[in-house]
Amino acid sequence: MRVLQGSDGHWLEGARRLSSPNCDARPDLDDLCLIVIHGISLPAGEFGGGHVDALFCNRLDSTLHPSFPELCENPVSAHLLIARDGKVTQYVPFDRRAWHAGVSSWRGREKCNDFSIGIELEGTDHEPYTKIQYEVLADVVGGLREHYPGLGAGAIAGHCDVAPDRKTDPGPAFDWDRFWRSLPGVSSP
Repeated sequence: MRVLQGSDGHWLEGARRLSSPNCDARPDLDDLCLIVIHGISLPAGEFGGGHVDALFCNRLDSTLHPSFPELCENPVSAHLLIARDGKVTQYVPFDRRAWHAGVSSWRGREKCNDFSIGIELEGTDHEPYTKIQYEVLADVVGGLREHYPGLGAGAIAGHCDVAPDRKTDPGPAFDWDRFWRSLPGVSSP
């Protein structure tokens, strides 16, 4: 998948667009140097149902599940969601800062949202991600690396890597070796 050029730039070609209000201006687009991989399911362990879309667009009905009221307290978003069936939804254009990493640091730099792209995989820490999710993720990462030169070979981390005291995703179910092997010209960092 490639990033569109021109007036429609910073959106992924072929992705469903669902604009999230949970974003703001990046301090410096030229500083884009990290992709953060997340895992999400709402409610926990359940897939589909549109709850992730609703969460990222501030439309989650807090009465639908006991875990939802707490989620509604803090607005969040990601740039992309890759569903179990490989379908991609984009919530925030890449030139804007999505609110995905929270309190975070990577290689000594704080505030990862400032310089990263957040990609959510529909899944859990302990249930294997699907074959098509790995394929689409590799394709998306390839397109992003082509468009944004700062996203080099070592520019990929899990949410667990940038916020290790708070987060565990994408979890032990994410096969990093499989993912690294799927990226042409990239070996594991």
